Amino acid sequence: MNTVYYNYSYDFDNSDALAAVGLGALGTMLIVYILVILVIAILQIVAMWKIFTKAGEKGWKSIIPVYNLVILFKVSGLSPWLVLLYLLGVIPFVGWIACLILNIVQANGLAKSFGKDIGYTIGLIFLAPIFYLILGLGKSEYVGSKTEV
Repeated sequence: MNTVYYNYSYDFDNSDALAAVGLGALGTMLIVYILVILVIAILQIVAMWKIFTKAGEKGWKSIIPVYNLVILFKVSGLSPWLVLLYLLGVIPFVGWIACLILNIVQANGLAKSFGKDIGYTIGLIFLAPIFYLILGLGKSEYVGSKTEV
């Protein structure tokens, strides 16, 4: 007589459940990341709007890409044509250095245009979103650019 053994136990493989939980967590992190970026972007727009208004420019100019840089350079006492130097950013290393130097010069010009010193320039370089908000929403007044470059 043949004896047949049946195994009724089931080895549950929960890799599908773990994958679903992982994708859910990743999706949640992505949504939170996007929301944080949107909040920062909106705060930057508000700050730039206020800075432009304080400098005697129309606030809506802060929401038009590239044109807002032209106006920001003008407010900072720099030639608006320097915005064209940003095109060098596509050139590896040399372009990056040019853009970095241009950002530093622009931050210094903006700080001086609002009567601030080198400490504020350093803040604009390293913590730009915060210092733009302070500049736009604070009590700082536009005193004009000291030098035209």
